[in-house]
Amino acid sequence: MKTIKIIIEASKNAFGAYAESDKYPITAMGSTVRKLKRSVLESIEINKDLGNIPNEEFKVIFKYDTQSLLAYYNGIFTKAGLERITGINQKQIQHYSTGHRKPRPAQVKKIKNALHELGEELLSIDL
Repeated sequence: MKTIKIIIEASKNAFGAYAESDKYPITAMGSTVRKLKRSVLESIEINKDLGNIPNEEFKVIFKYDTQSLLAYYNGIFTKAGLERITGINQKQIQHYSTGHRKPRPAQVKKIKNALHELGEELLSIDL
C-alpha cells in the first residue's frame, strides 16, 4: 500500500490541502478540516478515475501546520491544557493558533511530542 502525505494549511476563512509529492495531483479546500478531509478523499478517487494516480488503495497521512492543528482541535484542547502538556505559555499558544506568530522548530517539536505522548497514554487505557 502506497502512502500519500497531505499537507493541511489554514487560511483566513477555510482550510486548504495538497499532496506533499508532486507525483500526486491532489488539492482540496474545505470550510472545516472534516470537510477538507472528505474533499481530499474525493480528489484521490477522481484522480484514480482520470488515471492520474494508480487505481489502488492508499494510506493517507495528514500533516498540519501548527496554526491549522491548533484551530482544528480548539474545542478539544484548551490553551491551559496545552500549556500543561507542552510547557508552552497559553498566550504563546494563542499566537500560534491565530497565525500571529509562527513557532520555532523546537516549539513545533514540543507540541508534536506532547500530543504523541498523550495519544500513547490514551491508547494504553483499558475501561
